[in-house]
Amino acid sequence: MAGLEPRVEYLESFRCPLGGLAAGKPRVLCHGAEIFVSTGSEFVYVYDQEGRLLTAVYRFPGQVWHLELWAPRRLLYVLCAQKGIYCLSLDQASRSVNQGDGDDRGSEDSEPPCAAVPVHPDACLLPDDTLCTFTVVDDMLVTLAQGPARWKVQLSDCPCPGEDARPRGQIGEVELSTSSPLAGAPGEPTAPHILPVLCCVCPPGSSALQGRTRGSRGCLLEQALFGLLFGVDASLLESPVILCGLPDGQLCCVVLKTLVTSRLSPGDPKALVKILHHLEEPVVFIGALKTESLAEDAEDTHPDCLVALGHDGRILAIKASWDEAGTLVPELREYQLPGPVLCAACGGSGRVYHSTPSELCVVDLARGRASDRGPGGLPSLLCPAGLGICSVVTLSVSCEVPEGGARLLALSARGRLMTCSLDLSSEMPCATRAAVADTGQKIKELLSGIGTVSERVSSLKKAVDQRNKALTCLNEAMNVSCVLLASREGPRPISCTTTTAWSRLQPQDVLTATCRLENNSGLSLDRGWALCVQVFTSTPASDTDVAGSATTYTIPVDRLGPGDRREDGICLPLSKHTVDMLQCLRFPGLATPHTQPSGLLGPVSDSVDTFLGSLGPRSEPAGPASLRAKFLPPSVATIKVSAELLRAALGDSHTAGTSLGCATLQWLLAENTALDVVRSRRLSSVQGVAPDGTDLHLTIREVAVTHLCTAGPIQTVEIQVESSSLASLCSAHHAVIGRLQRMVVEQAAQSSSPPDLRVQYLRQIHINHETLLREVQALRDRLCTEDEASSCGTAERLLQVYAQLRSPSLLLL
Repeated sequence: MAGLEPRVEYLESFRCPLGGLAAGKPRVLCHGAEIFVSTGSEFVYVYDQEGRLLTAVYRFPGQVWHLELWAPRRLLYVLCAQKGIYCLSLDQASRSVNQGDGDDRGSEDSEPPCAAVPVHPDACLLPDDTLCTFTVVDDMLVTLAQGPARWKVQLSDCPCPGEDARPRGQIGEVELSTSSPLAGAPGEPTAPHILPVLCCVCPPGSSALQGRTRGSRGCLLEQALFGLLFGVDASLLESPVILCGLPDGQLCCVVLKTLVTSRLSPGDPKALVKILHHLEEPVVFIGALKTESLAEDAEDTHPDCLVALGHDGRILAIKASWDEAGTLVPELREYQLPGPVLCAACGGSGRVYHSTPSELCVVDLARGRASDRGPGGLPSLLCPAGLGICSVVTLSVSCEVPEGGARLLALSARGRLMTCSLDLSSEMPCATRAAVADTGQKIKELLSGIGTVSERVSSLKKAVDQRNKALTCLNEAMNVSCVLLASREGPRPISCTTTTAWSRLQPQDVLTATCRLENNSGLSLDRGWALCVQVFTSTPASDTDVAGSATTYTIPVDRLGPGDRREDGICLPLSKHTVDMLQCLRFPGLATPHTQPSGLLGPVSDSVDTFLGSLGPRSEPAGPASLRAKFLPPSVATIKVSAELLRAALGDSHTAGTSLGCATLQWLLAENTALDVVRSRRLSSVQGVAPDGTDLHLTIREVAVTHLCTAGPIQTVEIQVESSSLASLCSAHHAVIGRLQRMVVEQAAQSSSPPDLRVQYLRQIHINHETLLREVQALRDRLCTEDEASSCGTAERLLQVYAQLRSPSLLLL
């Protein structure tokens, strides 16, 4: 591979537009010491290699798409986009340009380094705005025009020296079929993205290509392959053949002398066109090369292989070979090269040079240096070798040396004209089995690298998107903040109003607050914005030092454009306080006469009852409550609590001089207004009055529970509630149970393990309670079905069972 390293020499630099020159339109021709360069703009440059200077610059009325030099006559043919073909005589340039009208103005994308000579409009040889490419064959001009739906191959006469500059007229025309219609409306042709390619192929001995310069589109082909491809008529007539490579991938051919004859007898135009192949991608190059090695005494032979390259890297090679029956047949083989292909050229010794944006490569089709070949002599695999030069937009082989070297003339995308000298004496890499294996491994590595790069690109793109979104949100926040701060007086551009109302959203009435957010500004609030509503609890006026608690509601704002409004409803928290029986008990017998409020002496008596009582005895009320108080014994409920549990729960409040019963009563009445009197008198039993006027007796005593612990009796405190009113008894019993439940939960994590209990005794108590509960359910079911007379006994038994359940034998430990 060391022999493939080129020696590059830069000759001239031409200015190019931002982004570089585009492939497809720049051209480089070489004739002797002169180099003709077109960068795709309206300028054509003439460079002298020997003197290393720019000798002439011609300015044409349009972008130059193609140029060819007819060396014997020193004529330069130039195709200008949507103008036509111009002919410029290099020996007598004064006849084609305006003398004394030098113009040094450059185009928009380039500026000539010296004075540019504008080409006179009379130099237009063939005015036609549909022409896309052309070639010169002998004294004829072959053009390819873009029609509304088809391409047209046209043949015209070129003037001889000394005659009128314009062609004598059109000789013939034929249309080429296309796989899809061309872009543009009828009558308004548009420039194709990739220009078509024309190439003139001649049989051996033809003089049609004499005087062609290197880089021109023309080649000779050996007789066997020429006859197989183009038929007997073309071989007998020794007619040049025009190959057309179209942007849709078709490779067509037209026999030139047949097209000339068709002017007199047209016949079927479709019979004049033959489709050789379809590359399924735009054709960018057509050429020929020699693959067979020559013997020492053999004369020079003509190229024996026709090649065509597609834009995406597909290459077609056609060669004449013998089949198994001994018949000469054309062998067609397709390969895939790296793409996209910017330009290509055929060199000696079976080599094809092609350029991609990243590399200038060379492949070898010669028979003598490839070991892995098919039956016809074409290699089964092509291995491109890189030359270390990138972004070459046009290429031609200027000269070759017998030792295997080559000298390339190239124009880079940055507008640099350079020569590349190659020493190709060493063997090119061949497609051996080891090379194929290495190629497969390299492909795997490349695919892995591509995947890694793709992941990095995706990650970077995601990071960039996130950064852009963050910057957008930050800019939006700044704009909104500036608008709000700038409008302290008058209506706010973004306002929020709150209204409250009672609503029946649940089984109970709830207080809701409706917040209306309205955007009257020209800004838009996208995702990321949220409406935060804080609700503070009001504190009494006397508690100025106590800070109220707050509840925050956050409602996201998806999008609020200019003029939009949005409502969200929230439920306001309301304070709740539960008042139990122990808090509202009154104790008339505890207060002293001078401190006893009138409201604590007893139930408030009606003035009518007071007047009637002063008159004499009156009848007692006969309601169910008075009857139950007179004839039935009071209802009782008891709860037993471990003395150890109470001492641990009371803590410091249980002083040494106070009994456990007194401390327990004070703990139960801690939220009652009579607590101070109970504490001062050290009471363990108290008689109170319920809010409905019924009496309630609360007694605390210390008892010992036997038969429960194996170690002996357990010291407990018994809390007894007694009242003639069953409703008052249940309310007081519920209040005591609630306090004990909270105490047990608080002490559960701190207390030690319970004593060793008699499980059989506990099990028997549990069984007795389950029996009582089943009896309660049965009695309640009987009350629903019995009549009034028999239901009295059932109700009496139900009260007895409830009394047993209110005084259980269980103990809180």
